[in-house]
Amino acid sequence: MALKMRESCERCAVSLSADGRASICSYECTFCPDCTEAMAAVCPNCGGELVARPRRKAA
Repeated sequence: MALKMRESCERCAVSLSADGRASICSYECTFCPDCTEAMAAVCPNCGGELVARPRRKAA
């Protein structure tokens, strides 16, 4: 199963590129670096830890 690379932050809706910085939880909730910092790296949906999302090369 491939990791779903969401294209926008779930909190502020800023656009995220596949090769850019973002954070995810174990349920693949996705947030930009600014929102991740503002939420102290805790997912507001599940309470899980937000970690750096792997990057993919741009298509």
